[in-house]
Amino acid sequence: RVCARARNDGGRGRDRRRPRGASPGQLPASDGSGGAAAPATGGRLHNPFLPPAHRLQPKASPAPASGPAHLLRLVGKCFSYMESTYKYEFCPFQNITQHEQTFRWNAYSGILGIWQEWEIENNTFVGMWMRDGDACETRNRQTKVLLVCGKSNRLAHVSEPSTCIYSLTFETPLVCHPHSLLVYPALPEALRRKWDDVEQSLYEEMITKQGYEKRLREIFEEASFFKSTKEAQSEQKNKLQHQEFESLEKCNKEYQQLSKDVQKLKDLLTLHGVTYEAILPGDSADKRATPKRVTEMPALTIVPKVETQKHGDTGLWNDSP
Repeated sequence: RVCARARNDGGRGRDRRRPRGASPGQLPASDGSGGAAAPATGGRLHNPFLPPAHRLQPKASPAPASGPAHLLRLVGKCFSYMESTYKYEFCPFQNITQHEQTFRWNAYSGILGIWQEWEIENNTFVGMWMRDGDACETRNRQTKVLLVCGKSNRLAHVSEPSTCIYSLTFETPLVCHPHSLLVYPALPEALRRKWDDVEQSLYEEMITKQGYEKRLREIFEEASFFKSTKEAQSEQKNKLQHQEFESLEKCNKEYQQLSKDVQKLKDLLTLHGVTYEAILPGDSADKRATPKRVTEMPALTIVPKVETQKHGDTGLWNDSP
C-alpha cells in the first residue's frame, strides 16, 4: 500500500520543501548531483529525526547576503561535490559542510564554515569567506570559495592548502562577464558618491594611501561586503569573557589538571616553609561540595633581621678605624 501510494502521488512527495522564508541558520538540502535544489529543512543540520548529538550545531548565523545582485540568485540553493569518501555541500551565503560517506559508526560530519564576508582585491570580488566552522585544534575551520566562469553552477574542486583552512572552486556562468565581479556597480548610489569623494581626496593628495584604504574599507563594511571591525572586536571580547568548555568531559579533564597544579604549588610552599591560606569565593559558611575557584594567598610576614644601628655605626662587621 505504501508503494502504491508513492506511485499515485506522482512524485509530488519529493518536492515538499521548506519555503523561501526558512531561518538563516538552517542548512538547505542539495539535490546530490552538483545542481541546485530548493530550500529545505537543513539536512543534517536541523534534521528532527536525528538525535541532538548527531546534528550539526553552527557557532553563528550567516551574515546577510551581499555583493553583485545577479549572484543573489544563488541564495537558498546548494551544490554538492564528491572527493574520495567525502561529500561536500556548498550553500552560497549560508555555509559549507563535509560528510564522510562510510559505514563507520563515528563517520565525520561537520561544518567547514559559515558565510561571513567577501575578499576584495583591486576593487573586485575574488572570493567568499566562510568562517566560524567546527573547532579544529586551537581554531575554527574556515573556507575560501573562489568564483570562476563555467557553463553551469557546480563545485569543481575542493582542497585543504593548510590545516583547517579549505579552498573551494565554484563554477558559474554568472561571473563570465568581465564586469560581473566589480565592486563599484554593486554599491548603492549613496556609497558610490562616498567612494567618488575618497578617490578625489586621494587625487588631490588630501589623504594618504593608507587613509584611502581605510576609508574604502569603511564603505565596504557599510555595504556589508566586509564584516564590521567593531562587530569583530566585540565578538572577540565576548569570547574572551565567556569562554565555555565544549563538553563536560573536557571540563572535567581541565579541572583535574588544575587540581594537580594547585597540589604541586601547595607541596612547593610546604617544602619551603611558606604558610598560605585557601580562600573560597562567596559565603564562608557555604560548605557545599561544588567545584569553586581556589586562590592561594601567602600569609607571609617578613621581619628585617638588621638591628637598629647606633649613631655613627656603619653597620659593617669588623668596623675598625
